[in-house]
Amino acid sequence: MVLTPLGFRPCTGPGMKEPPWNLPRSDSMLLLSSSPSLVDMAPEGSTLEESNRNLDEMTDLALQLQNQTGVKVLWVTCNLFAHSRYMNGAATNPDCHVLAYAGAQVKKGLDIAKKLGAENFVFWGGREGFLSVHNTDVAAELKHMANFFKMAVKYKEKIGLKCQFLIEPKPKEPCKHQYDYDAMSVIGFLKHYGLDSHFKLNIEPNHTTLAGHSYEHDVVMASAFGMLGSVDSNTGSPDLGWDTDQFPMDVKNTTLVMKTIVEQGGLQPGGLNFDAKVRRESTDLEDLFIAHIGAMDAFARGLRSAVRIIEEGLMTNMVKERYSSFSHGIGQKVEDGSASLEEMEVFIKQNGEPKVTSGKQEKYEAIFNHYI
Repeated sequence: MVLTPLGFRPCTGPGMKEPPWNLPRSDSMLLLSSSPSLVDMAPEGSTLEESNRNLDEMTDLALQLQNQTGVKVLWVTCNLFAHSRYMNGAATNPDCHVLAYAGAQVKKGLDIAKKLGAENFVFWGGREGFLSVHNTDVAAELKHMANFFKMAVKYKEKIGLKCQFLIEPKPKEPCKHQYDYDAMSVIGFLKHYGLDSHFKLNIEPNHTTLAGHSYEHDVVMASAFGMLGSVDSNTGSPDLGWDTDQFPMDVKNTTLVMKTIVEQGGLQPGGLNFDAKVRRESTDLEDLFIAHIGAMDAFARGLRSAVRIIEEGLMTNMVKERYSSFSHGIGQKVEDGSASLEEMEVFIKQNGEPKVTSGKQEKYEAIFNHYI
């Protein structure tokens, strides 16, 4: 079980299981336990019942701290990928016994989300995919995953939970291929199985670049379909083939993200959270604060730049002019969805070859740089 307000996270992982900060161990552990962070709430027990008791004890404390501080929970999620039982998937596991265990975990997770007043509940399918197509029934696994989500929707409605459901795309790692590859894959899946009215997307740009797209790509695509629900605000190194979870410091990237968010009217009830860690070589305690402050500043500057771009309207008007042929005549009919192929043929016979029109990409890029 993971809760996400904002948070301080060390860089841990293979070869570095303890925070490398220059602090006595007791002090660093106190910081971890008392900070409003991306928190693994409770250790897993030897049985489901024991795990649930651990969760109840820790979330009682979390609720007490929420009441004392006013800190709210942006989202809750369940860890359905780290335990060895999930090595072949959770909702897509070929063994229904494993799928049932995942369902029991999600049931408890939804109960906890209601208890803590979570704004969102995130599903990240780190093991929902395959390593080899030879031993995989892809169609069956996708159907089972859809039915798993439908169970979650029904239980959410049953207990009166008001939070927003989110799916977080990622193309690979730990699986060779994950079904929630990118924003368009997830949107297509949700629409195919009639789930698109119950879910939105939580976009992590580092996952987007792992899928071979530009930083802002999945944020823009999800928003275009009205499916952008929240953003895991991090970045990665595009030259590396794994998820590095770095703090976002590039103002150009944050401007593109914030411009999309402003244009769609905000992210409510989602938000921006730092699914990010300081680098392993950043060993001073102050590095945690510098990283968070720097990333918040980068998004604040991105927001200011985005608002200027939108309010001044120069780029907006240039784009509007570029698509102006769809505001009248045959273009208006295409826009309205009332045109036919026969009308396309008649139009070309009357008007001949279209003239070449410059896309002015360099001009757009130069203007964009002016706002950064």
